[in-house]
Amino acid sequence: MSISSTASEPVLLHAAGSLRAALTEVVKTFAADTGLQVQPKFGASGLLKDEILSGAPAGVFASANLEHPKALAQAKRAGPVVLFARNKLCALVRPDLVVDPATLLDRMLDSNVKLGTSTPRADPSGDYAWEVFRKADALRPGAFSKLEQKALQLTGGPGTKAAPTGGSLYGILVAGGSADIFLTYCTNAVAARRDDRGLQVVALPEILRVSAEYGLTVVSTASPDAYRFALFILSEIGQQILVNHGFAVPSSPP
Repeated sequence: MSISSTASEPVLLHAAGSLRAALTEVVKTFAADTGLQVQPKFGASGLLKDEILSGAPAGVFASANLEHPKALAQAKRAGPVVLFARNKLCALVRPDLVVDPATLLDRMLDSNVKLGTSTPRADPSGDYAWEVFRKADALRPGAFSKLEQKALQLTGGPGTKAAPTGGSLYGILVAGGSADIFLTYCTNAVAARRDDRGLQVVALPEILRVSAEYGLTVVSTASPDAYRFALFILSEIGQQILVNHGFAVPSSPP
């Protein structure tokens, strides 16, 4: 393969679904600035990690946690892992359910309330939800078991519904009655409410609050352009785009 044909190949980006809007803008800005193209694939970080470990072509991996990119580094499939953004979990709630941060745990434990989450291990959002359950158990012994049993793993798994183009899957699931409360990233919840103003976004009480740390790595076989794109994500321009989409910079408090 010639050097010129290699240089024309796009950077392959595997990225968490929650980064779709932000990194789509980063990709467009990077292309306008450098003339280089990026081919993104968005999905559950755990599933994307497994694809890369199985040998799928990849360049940059932007995960919704640090664990999955570190697994690639430990397997010698990628370089060092960098924390590049932060997020938090919020509750996306159906319009007619009366709930606030103080009563959120009561509603989550209510047997008549359908609680939606993503799929643990496949999608970090599910893992973060389970962390909320553990915190709830420390507050109310037995809560973890009840929440784990009732949680409906509606997204992020191998066989779950994919996000629609240009819409919020979480908003669709809550508005359609699949879940009364859905624990998801605050960025997802706010985006869903933009599409459907009837939905509620409820912050988790401080005692249940969970911070999501996003990790970035470059696959070992990637081209120099992949490193250039990764550095662009970490640049002031890239970081500002992430902030504009509701993420927090790495230096912000968890």
